[in-house]
Amino acid sequence: MPSDLSPVIAAATRWLLSAFPPEAGALDRALAEAQAGQAATIAAALRYPTELDAELLHLLGPGDTARLDAVSGAGEAPGGPEHVWRTWVDETVVSWAACLLADAELAAMATACVSSTHHGAGSVGTARRLTVPSRRDHRAAPLLRHPDLVGPVAELHRGTLCRLLAATSPSASASA
Repeated sequence: MPSDLSPVIAAATRWLLSAFPPEAGALDRALAEAQAGQAATIAAALRYPTELDAELLHLLGPGDTARLDAVSGAGEAPGGPEHVWRTWVDETVVSWAACLLADAELAAMATACVSSTHHGAGSVGTARRLTVPSRRDHRAAPLLRHPDLVGPVAELHRGTLCRLLAATSPSASASA
Protein backbone atom coordinates (compact mmCIF):
# COMPACT_ATOMS: atom_id res chain seq x y z
CA MET A 1 0.00 0.00 0.00
CA PRO A 2 1.39 3.40 -0.91
CA SER A 3 2.44 5.42 2.09
CA ASP A 4 0.19 8.31 1.06
CA LEU A 5 -2.78 6.46 2.55
CA SER A 6 -0.98 5.40 5.72
CA PRO A 7 -2.41 8.18 7.97
CA VAL A 8 -5.98 7.17 7.06
CA ILE A 9 -5.20 3.47 7.46
CA ALA A 10 -3.54 4.01 10.84
CA ALA A 11 -6.38 6.24 12.09
CA ALA A 12 -9.08 3.81 10.92
CA THR A 13 -7.25 0.89 12.55
CA ARG A 14 -6.88 2.81 15.80
CA TRP A 15 -10.54 3.84 15.82
CA LEU A 16 -11.71 0.27 15.19
CA LEU A 17 -9.53 -1.07 18.01
CA SER A 18 -10.72 1.60 20.44
CA ALA A 19 -14.39 1.06 19.57
CA PHE A 20 -14.16 -2.75 19.53
CA PRO A 21 -11.25 -3.63 21.84
CA PRO A 22 -9.47 -6.98 21.54
CA GLU A 23 -9.14 -9.56 24.28
CA ALA A 24 -6.49 -8.88 26.91
CA GLY A 25 -2.92 -9.83 26.11
CA ALA A 26 -0.19 -8.80 23.72
CA LEU A 27 -0.80 -11.60 21.20
CA ASP A 28 -4.53 -10.91 21.03
CA ARG A 29 -3.85 -7.19 20.60
CA ALA A 30 -1.37 -7.88 17.79
CA LEU A 31 -3.76 -10.25 16.00
CA ALA A 32 -6.65 -7.81 16.32
CA GLU A 33 -4.48 -4.97 15.05
CA ALA A 34 -3.39 -7.09 12.07
CA GLN A 35 -7.02 -7.83 11.21
CA ALA A 36 -8.18 -4.24 11.59
CA GLY A 37 -5.15 -3.02 9.63
CA GLN A 38 -5.79 -5.40 6.74
CA ALA A 39 -9.43 -4.35 6.60
CA ALA A 40 -8.55 -0.65 6.74
CA THR A 41 -5.88 -1.07 4.06
CA ILE A 42 -8.26 -2.76 1.63
CA ALA A 43 -11.02 -0.26 2.40
CA ALA A 44 -8.67 2.70 1.87
CA ALA A 45 -7.39 1.27 -1.42
CA LEU A 46 -10.96 0.93 -2.67
CA ARG A 47 -12.03 4.34 -1.33
CA TYR A 48 -9.03 6.12 -2.88
CA PRO A 49 -8.35 4.03 -6.01
CA THR A 50 -6.25 6.55 -7.97
CA GLU A 51 -3.24 8.70 -7.22
CA LEU A 52 -5.41 11.78 -7.73
CA ASP A 53 -7.86 10.52 -5.10
CA ALA A 54 -5.01 10.13 -2.61
CA GLU A 55 -3.71 13.62 -3.40
CA LEU A 56 -7.18 15.10 -2.92
CA LEU A 57 -7.43 13.26 0.39
CA HIS A 58 -4.32 15.04 1.63
CA LEU A 59 -5.55 18.38 0.34
CA LEU A 60 -9.07 18.20 1.76
CA GLY A 61 -8.70 15.77 4.67
CA PRO A 62 -10.92 12.80 5.43
CA GLY A 63 -13.15 14.12 8.22
CA ASP A 64 -13.47 12.99 11.80
CA THR A 65 -15.13 10.46 14.08
CA ALA A 66 -18.26 12.30 15.24
CA ARG A 67 -20.85 10.19 13.42
CA LEU A 68 -18.92 6.95 13.97
CA ASP A 69 -18.70 7.66 17.70
CA ALA A 70 -22.43 8.36 17.85
CA VAL A 71 -23.43 5.26 15.88
CA SER A 72 -21.12 2.96 17.84
CA GLY A 73 -22.40 4.26 21.17
CA ALA A 74 -19.07 5.81 22.17
CA GLY A 75 -20.69 9.19 22.72
CA GLU A 76 -18.85 12.44 22.15
CA ALA A 77 -15.24 12.19 20.98
CA PRO A 78 -12.61 13.29 23.47
CA GLY A 79 -10.72 16.46 22.61
CA GLY A 80 -7.19 17.62 23.11
CA PRO A 81 -3.92 17.28 21.24
CA GLU A 82 -3.59 13.56 22.03
CA HIS A 83 -6.72 12.93 19.96
CA VAL A 84 -5.69 14.81 16.80
CA TRP A 85 -5.39 11.42 15.05
CA ARG A 86 -9.21 11.35 14.96
CA THR A 87 -9.18 14.03 12.25
CA TRP A 88 -7.61 11.43 9.92
CA VAL A 89 -10.44 8.94 10.37
CA ASP A 90 -12.46 8.50 7.19
CA GLU A 91 -15.98 7.37 8.03
CA THR A 92 -16.37 5.43 4.79
CA VAL A 93 -13.05 3.60 5.22
CA VAL A 94 -14.02 2.58 8.77
CA SER A 95 -17.48 1.48 7.67
CA TRP A 96 -16.10 -0.57 4.79
CA ALA A 97 -13.44 -2.08 7.06
CA ALA A 98 -16.18 -3.10 9.50
CA CYS A 99 -18.03 -4.78 6.62
CA LEU A 100 -14.90 -6.73 5.69
CA LEU A 101 -14.21 -7.78 9.27
CA ALA A 102 -17.73 -9.14 9.68
CA ASP A 103 -17.97 -10.97 6.33
CA ALA A 104 -15.11 -13.11 4.97
CA GLU A 105 -16.77 -13.54 1.56
CA LEU A 106 -17.14 -9.79 1.14
CA ALA A 107 -13.50 -9.42 2.23
CA ALA A 108 -12.40 -11.88 -0.47
CA MET A 109 -14.34 -9.94 -3.13
CA ALA A 110 -12.86 -6.65 -1.93
CA THR A 111 -9.33 -8.05 -1.92
CA ALA A 112 -9.77 -9.20 -5.51
CA CYS A 113 -11.09 -5.78 -6.53
CA VAL A 114 -8.02 -3.93 -5.23
CA SER A 115 -6.21 -5.11 -8.38
CA SER A 116 -8.36 -2.69 -10.40
CA THR A 117 -6.99 0.29 -8.44
CA HIS A 118 -3.64 2.00 -9.01
CA HIS A 119 -2.41 0.22 -5.87
CA GLY A 120 -2.43 -3.14 -7.65
CA ALA A 121 -3.14 -6.67 -6.51
CA GLY A 122 0.07 -7.08 -4.51
CA SER A 123 -0.53 -4.01 -2.37
CA VAL A 124 -2.67 -5.82 0.20
CA GLY A 125 -1.09 -9.27 0.16
CA THR A 126 -3.32 -12.27 0.66
CA ALA A 127 -5.36 -10.73 3.50
CA ARG A 128 -5.80 -14.22 4.93
CA ARG A 129 -6.77 -12.89 8.37
CA LEU A 130 -9.85 -11.41 6.67
CA THR A 131 -10.62 -13.89 3.94
CA VAL A 132 -9.84 -17.10 5.87
CA PRO A 133 -9.83 -16.09 9.53
CA SER A 134 -8.64 -18.75 11.94
CA ARG A 135 -10.34 -19.64 15.19
CA ARG A 136 -7.47 -17.80 16.89
CA ASP A 137 -8.22 -14.65 14.86
CA HIS A 138 -11.84 -14.78 16.01
CA ARG A 139 -10.85 -15.38 19.64
CA ALA A 140 -8.40 -12.46 19.59
CA ALA A 141 -10.97 -9.96 18.33
CA PRO A 142 -14.46 -11.18 19.20
CA LEU A 143 -16.00 -7.69 19.27
CA LEU A 144 -14.26 -6.57 16.09
CA ARG A 145 -15.43 -9.66 14.17
CA HIS A 146 -19.00 -9.82 15.53
CA PRO A 147 -21.47 -8.84 12.78
CA ASP A 148 -24.12 -7.61 15.23
CA LEU A 149 -21.70 -5.40 17.16
CA VAL A 150 -19.98 -3.79 14.15
CA GLY A 151 -23.27 -3.77 12.24
CA PRO A 152 -24.30 -0.17 12.94
CA VAL A 153 -20.91 1.09 11.74
CA ALA A 154 -20.85 -1.27 8.75
CA GLU A 155 -24.36 -0.29 7.68
CA LEU A 156 -23.38 3.37 7.25
CA HIS A 157 -21.78 2.67 3.85
CA ARG A 158 -22.37 -1.05 3.13
CA GLY A 159 -24.58 -0.29 0.12
CA THR A 160 -21.90 1.83 -1.52
CA LEU A 161 -19.28 -0.88 -0.94
CA CYS A 162 -21.50 -3.59 -2.38
CA ARG A 163 -22.26 -1.50 -5.49
CA LEU A 164 -18.56 -0.75 -5.94
CA LEU A 165 -17.58 -4.40 -5.61
CA ALA A 166 -20.30 -5.46 -8.04
CA ALA A 167 -19.06 -2.93 -10.59
CA THR A 168 -15.32 -3.64 -10.21
CA SER A 169 -15.21 -7.34 -9.41
CA PRO A 170 -13.01 -9.36 -11.77
CA SER A 171 -15.95 -11.65 -12.59
CA ALA A 172 -18.14 -8.64 -13.48
CA SER A 173 -15.58 -7.29 -15.93
CA ALA A 174 -15.08 -10.77 -17.45
CA SER A 175 -18.78 -11.10 -18.17
CA ALA A 176 -19.08 -7.59 -19.64
